[in-house]
Amino acid sequence: MVPLGQNKVQEVEKKPQQKRKQNRWITPKTVPYLFVFPAVAFFLVFTVYPVISSLLLSFQTREGSEYVFSGLDNYIRLFQDTLFYKALGNTFLILIVQVPIQLFLAVIIAVALNSQFLRMKSFFRVAFFMPAITALVASSIIFMILLDENYGLVNYLLSLVGIEAIAWLSDPFWAKVALMVAITWRWTGYNMVIFLAGLQNIPASLYEAAEIDGASKLKQFFYITLPQLKPIFVFTFVLSTIGTLQLFDEPYILTEGGPNNATLTITLYLYENGFQYFDFGYASAIAYVLVLIIGVLSWAQMKWAGDDE
Repeated sequence: MVPLGQNKVQEVEKKPQQKRKQNRWITPKTVPYLFVFPAVAFFLVFTVYPVISSLLLSFQTREGSEYVFSGLDNYIRLFQDTLFYKALGNTFLILIVQVPIQLFLAVIIAVALNSQFLRMKSFFRVAFFMPAITALVASSIIFMILLDENYGLVNYLLSLVGIEAIAWLSDPFWAKVALMVAITWRWTGYNMVIFLAGLQNIPASLYEAAEIDGASKLKQFFYITLPQLKPIFVFTFVLSTIGTLQLFDEPYILTEGGPNNATLTITLYLYENGFQYFDFGYASAIAYVLVLIIGVLSWAQMKWAGDDE
């Protein structure tokens, strides 16, 4: 027989061993991975999986209630689709016309708000930045009201100076103009803040040396300010390019892509195929062509800026 005291000693020795076995996965080396695991899991489930699934879906077409592998049929159809080229042309027109205007206004406003002689700087900075944090739906509805052909405030003001009412949202040309105005109003302040941060990082000694040499404010702007802002220009231009190529909310709410597809963008066309016609395979092909276009344009812009920037 084993003495009673010896049994108690054996039980006491087993308990620490059991605790060690239970906690062997929680060590100083594994704890960081345990904390990171939820974020990695969410990233894999909600980002990586949809990307891979969409890529596979772009090579499939729906037959009845099932999707079957069809090779490059969706991509062949895409490059033969005149409406896709229409949406692509509309998007690039907005990119070519609106983005330079937006960045030009952002630089001018940033320089003005960086002036030492301006009072109430904080108020004006917040005022110009407010459109960027306004809900897209709310801002688009405001523009719909302002640009209404019969009762809009803009046409009323134009009538006071003898100008006839303009069909802002029902004429193909003016619908594009209205869309560009809405985008410019929303994103100019956002880019202004970025330029303002760049201006505040330019050494004051450069301007002091230029003043000693007799350089005017205009020459200081062209020979000091603009060259020093080159990396900021590249950054904002890349961001604006990506944002314009992904333009959806404004044309969807303001014009729904009309009139006669005059404001149809690539992303809006993707949405229509995916969620109105439920042709998800074709919509996925459009999405990956759009990703390729964005990648090529971003690479070209960065290459144009120089590898050292």
